[in-house]
Amino acid sequence: MSVNPDEQDLTTRRTYYDAFSGQYERGRDKGYHAFLDRAELRAILPNVAGKRVLEAGCGTGLLLEPVSHAAEEAVGVDLSFGMIQHARKRGLNVVQGDLTNLPFPDGYFDVIYSCKVLAHVPDITKVLAELDRVTAPGGRLLLEFYNRHSVRYLVRRLRPGQATSGSQTDADVYTRFDTQKEVANAAPDHWKLVNRYGIRVATVVPQLFTLPVLGSAWEKLESGLVESPLRGFGGFLLIEFHKDV
Repeated sequence: MSVNPDEQDLTTRRTYYDAFSGQYERGRDKGYHAFLDRAELRAILPNVAGKRVLEAGCGTGLLLEPVSHAAEEAVGVDLSFGMIQHARKRGLNVVQGDLTNLPFPDGYFDVIYSCKVLAHVPDITKVLAELDRVTAPGGRLLLEFYNRHSVRYLVRRLRPGQATSGSQTDADVYTRFDTQKEVANAAPDHWKLVNRYGIRVATVVPQLFTLPVLGSAWEKLESGLVESPLRGFGGFLLIEFHKDV
């Protein structure tokens, strides 16, 4: 019996993140990873008050937890059962599911956000169409992509895969780097790009955030670049769309 390549890829990604889930939060409460989460939340939180909100690819719920305190309803979906088990321990409303086939009715959510996830889904056009389906007219989508026009992309090309769990590395999971133009071309025609945030513009190595004295100064520098004229060079491009009525 032949194996469907899409199903095989889905299984590979699910297995990878299930194995990764047990140590995903290790060290994320400080330094580089904490900066990424704070920068993303600064863009997301002003949009969620009193709204029905979906996090597409919620992982262990690090972002969904603060969002749930502000939103009328906050739901997370993730491919990995291991990840959502950790999110459930936080008391969060999460379901296991595939972003290309979401278990929600049409137009249900006012706001959808996704961070560090869409770059790992091969059929991005199909995912964006599915996110569009479950977004209400007039809704907001804050979607993060890995940016090919960035220092982070150059570093990723040069370094070997980094260990995640056991014998696995981050090179074992599909990863795509896009340009803003490619993202805009993949988005539905009735989405209007209204803002963008560039996260990790100047950082070559994450260890800069952990250096005594310099670490806090470096975070202030990077925080100032998130909405600066240089934001288009952020390693993570968080793009805000409005779905026209």
